Amino acid sequence: MIALLLSGIGSAAPAGLNATLPLLILALVDRFTGAVALQHPYSLISSGWGLVVLLVVLPIELIADKIPRIDHANDLLHSVFRPASGAFIMMAVCSQNDRINIVVSSILGLISAGAVHWFKFVNRPLVTKATRGVGNPIVSMAEDFLVIVCTVVSLLVPYAALVILPLCGWIIYWTYVRFRSGEVRLGGLMGPARSA
Repeated sequence: MIALLLSGIGSAAPAGLNATLPLLILALVDRFTGAVALQHPYSLISSGWGLVVLLVVLPIELIADKIPRIDHANDLLHSVFRPASGAFIMMAVCSQNDRINIVVSSILGLISAGAVHWFKFVNRPLVTKATRGVGNPIVSMAEDFLVIVCTVVSLLVPYAALVILPLCGWIIYWTYVRFRSGEVRLGGLMGPARSA
């Protein structure tokens, strides 16, 4: 039971950065490994059609998140989808154990993904301003990498979520602090931020 909760939170929280990528990873782990055995109706995401839908939607979110200003509109739109994705992931993972209350698991997923999304939503415009948009795709690619690492590790080695989740959270926080403060210069590509 504890392993499922750790696995669920460790894969739901990254949905606050990207709604689709953790869902796709969960679907692939369910379909191709024995680490996760999703119950119906959650197993629909690992069906052939479920994977096709996720693979079609994923590039849209990945690309939109790397374009300055469009990423802000994308974040606003995903203020609903990312927490909902986290709730779904948490419920899906916890559905493997009947003793875990579905409402409690959905709330945990909603809160963990929602908190991560809120941090991103508030801080990404500051990165855009400080770097004139140059830092947005770099920060986004770092997020994508950490989403993959955190989700895969949490699903395959649940107790590792105790280490990987705080570590990924700290790296994201540190990355945002460095970029929004203007400390990162990228070899002179970014000059000092213009005053508004």
